[in-house]
Amino acid sequence: MSKASYPYPDDEFDTPADPDGPRGIHRAPRSAWSRWWPFLVVIVVVPLIAFGGVWFAARNGYVSDIPGLGGASSSARAGADDEASADAGAPDDGTSDAPSESAAAPQAPAAPAPSQPAGPVLSTKVNVVNAAGVSGLAATAATKLQAAGFTAVTTGNGSKGGATSSTVFYASEGLATTAQQVATTLGLTTVTLSADKAGGAISVVLVAKLPG
Repeated sequence: MSKASYPYPDDEFDTPADPDGPRGIHRAPRSAWSRWWPFLVVIVVVPLIAFGGVWFAARNGYVSDIPGLGGASSSARAGADDEASADAGAPDDGTSDAPSESAAAPQAPAAPAPSQPAGPVLSTKVNVVNAAGVSGLAATAATKLQAAGFTAVTTGNGSKGGATSSTVFYASEGLATTAQQVATTLGLTTVTLSADKAGGAISVVLVAKLPG
């Protein structure tokens, strides 16, 4: 069928496309500023941020080897170093602080522990022997010793064993102080070292009534 014999009018499908008309989505061309501003940001802004970070670190003492950025802390450290150097190089004129007596004085050696106790040992066994034949004499002496703090006092009857006066016998030098305290408590004056008559500790032989 020829176009001349086509019975219908032309529509948009019959009209050919304009070869010079727009096709698809069209955008305006980009300006030179829109193409170059990201590069300007990288070149200018990034170095400024880096410099600010370094300056902050140096200002707060995190970086101390960058000249001119140390701030007050670097100046203080430099002043302290200069002062220390001056002190080291200054001659000794005798005005420096003298060492304390505790540092200069030598430590005295510790005194050895005494082989004999400084005071009476109240727990030492003390045996009171009534050799005078006076009833209750040993018990009276034991009561006085217990009142003075002695805790191991025993009593009994026995012979004088050659003693002419009431005597306190002790077995070793380590018991001398305790034996003297026993004699002082009972008002006696004779204290004798005798391991045989002391019975291994302290023995009080009473041949007469207690003084007082």
